Amino acid sequence: MKTILIDLDGTLLHMDQDKFIKTYFGEVAKKFSKDFDSELILQGLIAGTKAMYKNDGTLTNEDIFWKVFKEITNYSKEDTIDLFEDFYLNEFENARVATSYTPYAKKLIDVLKDKGYEIIVATNPLFPKIATQKRLEWAGLDLNDFKEFTTYENYHYTKPNPLYFKEILDKFNLKAENCIMIGNDIDEDLAAKKIGLEAIVVTNNLINRSNKDIEAKFVGTIEELVEYFKK
Repeated sequence: MKTILIDLDGTLLHMDQDKFIKTYFGEVAKKFSKDFDSELILQGLIAGTKAMYKNDGTLTNEDIFWKVFKEITNYSKEDTIDLFEDFYLNEFENARVATSYTPYAKKLIDVLKDKGYEIIVATNPLFPKIATQKRLEWAGLDLNDFKEFTTYENYHYTKPNPLYFKEILDKFNLKAENCIMIGNDIDEDLAAKKIGLEAIVVTNNLINRSNKDIEAKFVGTIEELVEYFKK
């Protein structure tokens, strides 16, 4: 094994997903309420996100998001991008309340580096680069430790589409049999197995919507996973 793909939200960064979404949407609404119809902005945000999940690869996730956002709101990217960028630099920080730092995230990354793995943060590319950088910082991680972290600017698919994982492998000329995917979401992260990756499941924030049997190389907490890789 040469390369580790690892999820961010719920894996390296503990997260109450429902609280995060509620806080995130609430902060967006407040940010846009002065100059825009904030309810319409939220509708566009939701519709654009759904469109990214259905992306067929023709456009980047960024491009399809803004295309649908404009269709729903009649606001263009040019109309709103400055405010969105300012939001991610400032108010987005308030969503941190829905997350919690664990020192074992950094310990895990350090152990993987010591073992000679290259590491790619395979977080669902629904957010712009700045928002993903922020969440990595909340997790206490150094951006320089990673070969890549996936964002909506440069990816054409999302989890659980196996083509998302194939896009990563193709981009870096990787072979599936030389990679492991680590994540907490059975539907999204274990989709990597469909193209031949091995999988590891972190259980601290386990998401198993259908109560499926978990078939993975290792299943355990992030604390246990650090010890697993130390061996």
